[in-house]
This record gives sequence, structure tokens and C-alpha cells, in this order.
Amino acid sequence: MTDPRTMTKHVSKLLAFASLAVLMALTVALAPMFAQAQQVPQSQEQISLSFAPLVRQASPAVVNVYTAKVATARVNTMEQLLFGVPAQGTVQNSLGSGVIVAPDGVIITNNHVIQGADSFRVVLSDRREYEAELLLADARTDLAVLKIDVGTEKLPSLPFADSRTVQVGDLVLAIGNPFGVGQTVTNGIISATARTDVGVSDYSFFLQTDAAVNPGNSGGALINTKGELVGVNTAIFSRSGGSVGIGFAIPSEMVKRVVDAAVNGGTFVRPWLGLAAQAVSFDIAKTQGLTRPVGVIVTEVYPDGPSAKAGLRRGDLVTAIDDREVFDEKGLKFLAAVRKPGELAKLTVLRGGKTQTINVRVQPPPGATEADVVLLTDSTIFNGARVIELSPRLAEENGLDPFSKGSGIYVHSVTRGTVSRNYFQPGDIIRAVNGKQTKTVKELEGILKKGGRSWDLEIERNGRTIKGTVKT
Repeated sequence: MTDPRTMTKHVSKLLAFASLAVLMALTVALAPMFAQAQQVPQSQEQISLSFAPLVRQASPAVVNVYTAKVATARVNTMEQLLFGVPAQGTVQNSLGSGVIVAPDGVIITNNHVIQGADSFRVVLSDRREYEAELLLADARTDLAVLKIDVGTEKLPSLPFADSRTVQVGDLVLAIGNPFGVGQTVTNGIISATARTDVGVSDYSFFLQTDAAVNPGNSGGALINTKGELVGVNTAIFSRSGGSVGIGFAIPSEMVKRVVDAAVNGGTFVRPWLGLAAQAVSFDIAKTQGLTRPVGVIVTEVYPDGPSAKAGLRRGDLVTAIDDREVFDEKGLKFLAAVRKPGELAKLTVLRGGKTQTINVRVQPPPGATEADVVLLTDSTIFNGARVIELSPRLAEENGLDPFSKGSGIYVHSVTRGTVSRNYFQPGDIIRAVNGKQTKTVKELEGILKKGGRSWDLEIERNGRTIKGTVKT
């Protein structure tokens, strides 16, 4: 019979050998990790853990944008007649930033940086200065494209990042000219994506960052650690006017669309889905069998529009477009607008408890544009009013509701010193005149030709319907 004490010794030896074997295996497996962690730094950059190489690569592509506008001062008319005093003009200057996105001198900046300016000047990081030409300005996206003539020279430029892959927590650098102090670099992370409630532009879908962004940074670059342009810095949230760590940038996918349009024709056409929608609340999500609020409910489908042709219906719940979740109508509009007209947008739709995919071929909105504005010059109360027929395209250009009930004529502007200025305001919608609906400008002109000294009007102003009679 074996002595229990001898058996215990054998077991102890076996356990000791097994433990040693496991320890050796772990050592072999973890050795590369420890070796990497304890590796001797190979460069000064590794020792200092510096962004300097990245900044040296990217900063030459970020420029200062100076604009000038001549404001004419009022001069007494009698002084002009008696002494020949010319009207005086004062030059109003403003400053922003810009990003070179093509070696031949194509520069992207914010529309609000150049808006209303008469001339544009670009200063490169090496202090060279160039007069710039405005290729395109789009207030709806708050982007503008400038071009400087550098001859055959190739300027440093930033490639576009794929902003669809940006994640919260990614490291980013903001480069610009805050407060006019000179080119400045700040670093931070992506704090949030797909911010649609900022209210800076009609196509709100911003990247949020805690990298310090201040006045003067507008139009500057937000780059990733590869030196690619993630977005264009556009706005900050601040009660003091300085950075509090909440900055917003327009994603590169929209920036690229605007640049492509500027370089290839000068007109940026925003594709249109032809639907209206509302965000899904928590209660709506429960009734739809969803575990959380996501997507938008289709409330209107424009007849013969892209969505109608694709088979979308009122009541459909759109949860994603091109596999990217949407949470409100602004996000839906943005994801459609980054596509080119004629391209297919893949909508994930929940209908009757079942999920299906509907491909919508996005198209420019149809109808009259601002080029079709007509100046009324008759001798009635409408004299001096510039009007245009309501259409989805006009609604898109002016931020109107393309599903506004009924038809009408849109008052685009009113000429100073004319009779119409007493009765109409820009933005009014003329629904009916003398009891007759006004669907087209020709119909309105036909009513006005009949003349008269009494006009029964039905006007929609700021969402309110105004009815009354004007006697002349």
C-alpha cells in the first residue's frame, strides 16, 4: 500500500511542474508586448510625444482669409451740389480662416466669413498674399469656395477624410487664426457626431469637438491624426464669445460635395427626397415595436417626387439612409444632400412591423427658381413687387415648406419707394386676389390687367392668414 505522504509529495511536484509550464508559456506569449512597451524611443518625436510632425505637414494648407466691403457714408445733398463733395466710403474688414483643398489654389471657407464682401484676400502660412476669386457661396450649407492664381506652382493641400468613419473619442487638431493673433493649433477629441440641433445652417449635421475654437477659426481645418481634413470649423457654443470646449465643424463629406460643385460648374444642387418627416418619440417607438427612439415618420410625400416614385408612403418609418441611422428630418436631408443628383439612396423602412429596403433616386427639386422672379410694373397696389410661383425648388432655396397647403405666389422682394411696399412684405404668400386663387404669375397678371380701385386680398404672412380689402 502506498504511503499517503509519498503520494502528496508526487502531487505537489506535478503541480509545481504544471505551474512552471504555464508561467513559461505566458512569458513567451507576453514577451513581445513587454518588449514593445519597453522599446527604446527611435526619434525625438517619440520621446516628446509631440504633434509637431503632423502640424508641420498640415498647417501650410491652412490660410487666413481677409475680406473687405466698402460702406458708403451719407453725404449732405446740398454739400454735393454746392461744393462737389463726393460720397465717402469706409472699408469694413473681416477675418476668417480657410483650407487649401487642391494644389492649384482651391480654398474652402465658411460662407459667413465672405458674405457681403466686395473683395477677398488670402494670406498663406509663409505670408505670401493673393487676391482671391469667389467660385461659389452657399448660405444653406454655410460654405464658400475661393480660388487663387498661383500659376504652375503646387500648393500644399489637405486630402479629405471619410467623415462617415469618424467616431466619438477620435483625436483631432483644429488649425485657424483665432482673434487674428496668427495661425494657432489646438487639440482635442471628437465629442459627438451628427449634431442636428445647432441651428447654424439648414443642413445641420455637425461634428462636435472640444478642441479650442474661437472667433477667427471659422473656415479653418479640423484634421485627424493622418493629416486629413475631417471637417471645416464653423461655430462655437459660448455665452462669453470665447471657447468653452463646444465647437462644431461641417463634415468633410458635405465639404467635398460643395468643392466638387464649385470646380465643375459653380452651382451646388442639393438633391431632394420629396418627403417631409418628424422625429420618432419614445411613445411612437413603443407603438412601432422599437426598443428605443430611432428614425423619422414620413408625414408627407410629394406627388411624383423621388420618394413617391420609389414607393414610400405616409406613415412609413425611415430608420436609416445608406445604413446610417437618422433621428430627425435635418439628418435625413443632410444624408440625402451629400449624394449627387441621380444617385440612389438606400432607405431602411419599417412598414407594418416589417423592415424593408427602398432605393430612392435623389433628384433636384422641381419648379421655379429665383431666376424666374417677375417684377410687377402695373399701376396697382402690386407695383414694385417681385413675385415668383411657389415650387419645391423655391422652397428649398428659401427655407420654405414645400408642403405648404394650397397654392400661391411668393413675394420675393419689394422695391423701395413703390406702392407695393405699403401692402406687402418679402416672404408673403399671395393666396387669392378678388376671390380667385393665384396659382401662377400669369394668372395674377391677368387679374391685375382688369384693374380696379378695390382689391380683396388673402395673404399668408409668418404662418398667419390675413384677409382684407384695400381701396385706392
